[in-house]
Amino acid sequence: MSQAYLGLAPSSSIHGSNVALPLRFNANGTFQLSIFEDLHFGENAWDSWGPQQDINSVKVINSVLDKESPDLVVLNGDLITGDNAFLENATIYIEQIVGPLLDRDLPWASTYGNHDHQYNLSSDTLLAHEQRFPNSLTQKMVQDPHAGTTNYYLPVYDHNCTTPSTCTPLLLLWFFDSRGGARFQTLNSSGSQIGLENWVDVSVVSWFQQTAAQLVNTYQKTIPSLAFVHIPPYASLAFQRAGVDAHREPGTNDDVPLAPQAQGWCPDGVTNDGSCEYGGQDVPFMSALATAPGLIAVFSGHDHGDTWCWKWDRLLPNMTVAGPARGVNLCFGQHSGYGGYGNWERGARQVKIEREKVGRGVLEAESWIRLERGGVVGRVELNATFGEDWYEATNGSLTYCPTCNYTGAG
Repeated sequence: MSQAYLGLAPSSSIHGSNVALPLRFNANGTFQLSIFEDLHFGENAWDSWGPQQDINSVKVINSVLDKESPDLVVLNGDLITGDNAFLENATIYIEQIVGPLLDRDLPWASTYGNHDHQYNLSSDTLLAHEQRFPNSLTQKMVQDPHAGTTNYYLPVYDHNCTTPSTCTPLLLLWFFDSRGGARFQTLNSSGSQIGLENWVDVSVVSWFQQTAAQLVNTYQKTIPSLAFVHIPPYASLAFQRAGVDAHREPGTNDDVPLAPQAQGWCPDGVTNDGSCEYGGQDVPFMSALATAPGLIAVFSGHDHGDTWCWKWDRLLPNMTVAGPARGVNLCFGQHSGYGGYGNWERGARQVKIEREKVGRGVLEAESWIRLERGGVVGRVELNATFGEDWYEATNGSLTYCPTCNYTGAG
């Protein structure tokens, strides 16, 4: 099998690594992920508050990782505020972001968000910079020019698997590029930047469905999976409008209404002048998620003030796609960076999978948010009764940086 199939990183490096590849469950029978999102490095480098925000964001990463011991770190979009970046040094912030991961010899995998696609920031160049490090597992598996960049999957094997070609994965991790932002170094006839579509492209949907079917055929079984995409699908907005219960879906719910894929675009897929609220272009992606066998949960960022999970198991108002009867959990993480808007306490969502359960095909995960100051909020069991079970509400604690600026982009 090829390296791309196994989810292995390129061999070139600028940093030594003892990362054990491929990804495997650890010896205690669990696999844990730490999801950092909306870090927004690189805002206003010419002012004192911009670099200070980046220093504080590194402290968040270190603080969380001092408390948690993940097997994989996910950087789930808006790593860099590319609309503030200079063409010559737009990728330099990657080294600041991954420094704490390299210090701990942790592997990571990224999705890119709307602020990682900008006039002065090429997502393909960002990927090439990430791949200079052997700890980076970020890939590009879909080559369609409209697909974006970070569309790929990673298999996770049992702890005792030493030869992946002879093992069946216990878990699959799917990563999707929801794009958005602006086209790299491209202007229209009037000299203005050109907006990039903000949904998962149909070429990626086709790849996802075909690849998932091939994997079922190869292994003669459905493998449980998790998915990551920066901009949430419209289904999350439909649920928010129906009502988020602070005890059934604990978390902050301060971004109302939230900003889904295809927001601001018209159904023609061309017009994004603000004349349309929502164009519906993410319907194929939602359909693929709703029919994906074995999918446990989808994790998004983008809306800094939303941190709840919910079970999509029905048809919601103003939607044409129903969630599967067994349910797919759609979750937000926690705003991790001091860049970007909002004063909510920074942190990172944690997700833990038990080998014994996924080995039996049980589609469950445990999840919680680790905050910068050490606390834990929003702990939930994403299981058959999630959405019915009662949990303690999240208090939505705040943190402030007197020298930082919170009016940055979302």
